[in-house]
Parts: sequence; C-alpha cells; structure tokens
Amino acid sequence: MAAFQLPDQTHFYKGKVRDVYSIGNDLLVMVASDRISAFDVVLPRAIPFKGQVLNQIAAYMLNATQDICPNWLLDVPAPNVSIGKRCEPFKIEMVVRGNLTGHAWRTYSEGKRKLCGVAMPEGMKENDYFPSPIVTPSTKAAAGHDEDISKEEIIEQKLATEQEWAIIENYALQLFERGKSIASKRGLILVDTKYEFGKIGDSIFLMDEIHTPDSSRYFYADGFEERQKKGERQMQLSKEFVREWLIANDFMGKEGQVVPEMTDEWVKTISKKYIELFEKVIGEEFVAEVRSNEETYQDIINSLKHLN
Repeated sequence: MAAFQLPDQTHFYKGKVRDVYSIGNDLLVMVASDRISAFDVVLPRAIPFKGQVLNQIAAYMLNATQDICPNWLLDVPAPNVSIGKRCEPFKIEMVVRGNLTGHAWRTYSEGKRKLCGVAMPEGMKENDYFPSPIVTPSTKAAAGHDEDISKEEIIEQKLATEQEWAIIENYALQLFERGKSIASKRGLILVDTKYEFGKIGDSIFLMDEIHTPDSSRYFYADGFEERQKKGERQMQLSKEFVREWLIANDFMGKEGQVVPEMTDEWVKTISKKYIELFEKVIGEEFVAEVRSNEETYQDIINSLKHLN
C-alpha cells in the first residue's frame, strides 16, 4: 500500500507493520498493513487480511475496556484503519504476566528469581500461574531490542514519576484482569501481554493495540491443567507459529541468516490462522473486506472531517 498524503498531515512514520500519520498536533491515523514481522525483521511477503484482523481485535478490546481507563481511539473508518488522539508516550512498555512463560521462563530456568526487580517464587514449572499477575516493564527502544527495566529504574531515569507509575501499573493490572475475563469466555487463557500509555496534558491514556495475538499470548484453557501435570507443551494462540517455522528453517534474525522462502501455500496458511485467531478471540465470524487505496483514503478523509 502506497503512503497517503492527508490534509493537515504533519508527520509520517512507517513502522514494521503499521503506517502512522500525524494530523495537526492532536490526531493520529494508524494504518495496520498486512506486513508481518518476526525477530525484528519484516518478512518478504504480506499476509492477506492480517491488518484488518489486528485492527478490529484492537478496536473491540479498546471498546471493551474504556470503563477502566481512557484510551486513544476515536474512530475505525476502514477495516484496517484507526484514528485517535495523539499522546505523548511513556518510553516504556507495561508487560503483564499471568504465567511463567517465554522470557520470564527463560530467565527463571537460568536460575534467576527476579525479573525487572519483581521476585518470582521458587518451585515453579514452565507455564505455571504466578500467585498473582506481575508487571515486568521494558524500555521502548527506538532501534534494536527492548530492555528489561525495574520500577525503581523507571522513576530514577524519570521515564515516569512515582505517581504516574502507580496509575499505569494499576491500569495495566485492571486491563489484564478484564482481558483474562474476556478470554475465559472464549475458552482461552490470557497468558501475558503488553500495554502502552501516554499523556495528553496531565491525563493518562491507553495507546496502541491491546489483547491482539501480536501483542499477547493466549493458551487454550481446555486441557491446560492436564498438560501442566504431564509436563506437556501448552496449546497456544498467537503468532508464535510463524516464529517456530522460522526457527525450524534456521532463521532468528541474526546476521548472515536468510528468511526462508514463503510459498503461496504458506502465506495462505498464515492468513487462515490469523482469521482463526480473530474468530476465537472475538467469538464472531470474520468478514473479510477488500478495499482499494482510493476507498480507504476516502474513508479516512470523511472521518477526519467529522473529527476536526
């Protein structure tokens, strides 16, 4: 998709998977592309309907949590487009973990019992529930990988004041509980996820996408306890299957490694999987919408006229 030139556009940023337009000083237009990334690399082929899937899950989840905290979203004028308030972001990601999985498990299996300054109990197995969810923030790197950081370091480095930290930590934990409750109704467990927050004046807003398969990890609830007892791998719902395929084909984003060929069949498989993710997480049938660039542009223009 070619970049748009929008009225009152003041800035354009092409991210790994999204195009972000600043309109004046107050609005952002976020276009979720069909690009897919893994290991900080954009893969060579787009995945049909991926942008629509992620954009619509995010909109659903933002609407389902707006009683907990204010969020940036104002309108969804096209299947893969969201328009919202421009916030001054905190340069941290609030990672909430309900289970000992992924990065937390790798840290734990190395014998460490602290992650981002948060204590993890002895005697846990991979994927066990924490006694209560923990918040393990990371820095938002402009380039390269995000780094773990503790609450104390965040306050010391003035990435947030003590009062701001208390608010965003409370919001993050409440959002996670709501996400778990929504997931539970769909036969899923929300395992871990990340939230981003920003400010407009003195008010704190939830930003970006939430509870999507790209920003969160879900397990299937059915059979979870049995698999834990037997020490078996948990069945999960996320884009992890793409990473696993890359690893199996000797690609982890390291220098000299080449992205394996993505055949038409494999691209179709990934697309179907994303649609399955949508239907499982939302509990509704996915309706694929094909829009031309011109139609999408017009939808954005019409929305901006109403919002300005």
